[in-house]
Amino acid sequence: MKNRVLFILMVFIVFLNACHQKEPTDFAGLNKSKAWQLQFEDECTANWQQNWFKDGLISVVEQDENGMDLIAGPVNRDDAHHTVLWTKQSFKGDIKIEFEYTRTDSQIVNVNILYIQAQGIGKEGRGADITEWNAYRDTANMWKYYFYMDPLHVSYAAFPMVNDDPENDYIRIRKYPAETQEKFKDTEILPAYFNTGLFLPDVTYKITVIKTDAKLYFNVKGNGDEKLFSWDLSDGQSPKEGRIGLRHMYTRSARYKNFKVWTK
Repeated sequence: MKNRVLFILMVFIVFLNACHQKEPTDFAGLNKSKAWQLQFEDECTANWQQNWFKDGLISVVEQDENGMDLIAGPVNRDDAHHTVLWTKQSFKGDIKIEFEYTRTDSQIVNVNILYIQAQGIGKEGRGADITEWNAYRDTANMWKYYFYMDPLHVSYAAFPMVNDDPENDYIRIRKYPAETQEKFKDTEILPAYFNTGLFLPDVTYKITVIKTDAKLYFNVKGNGDEKLFSWDLSDGQSPKEGRIGLRHMYTRSARYKNFKVWTK
């Protein structure tokens, strides 16, 4: 009996290793697919309001030839200082997102978030088209998003809200909506990745995100390093349609450049 259990365990470990080794190949194949159709392209160097709109009244967007700086408000723990920058365009189906990201803050608390295909869920009049309730998000409290929208949420260049370790970053994904404040933890899709060694201040990284019905890939390349992170979405967590959002919690700032979106 003991030998049988050990055999089953070894087979399981071999299977997991094979799956892990297959992931880069699967990502590379998807990334190079000729089926992708370019839907959105912004160099992010001028006239940001042509392609984007902003939640949060205190935050600012600044642009020059180096890109688009999204700067949240400076006061920690004040919800009025959160911000989200949204694409005016909405995207349907499988999606590929690519952009250059440079962290311009030195914070070791709070989170950057990429929202993938966000729509309103219709709860309390918050309809699918989020532009119809923009004013509600002038103060961009987190709960206004996870109670009333249904995107994938990717936390990256992220730190706990109480933290003193500059290496204690993480990457985590969630699927909204949350039923209650207490059940927000249930929105997480495992695994989470910690101490990535990525997203150092003033270092530019190329981020490539691919979302299908069954999988999410998050690839980061820069500073002589490249890492691939992935999650299984086969339990119905893949959103179907919506806008892309760039969220900075209070005190956080970053520069974006060459933002592109494909669908198929």
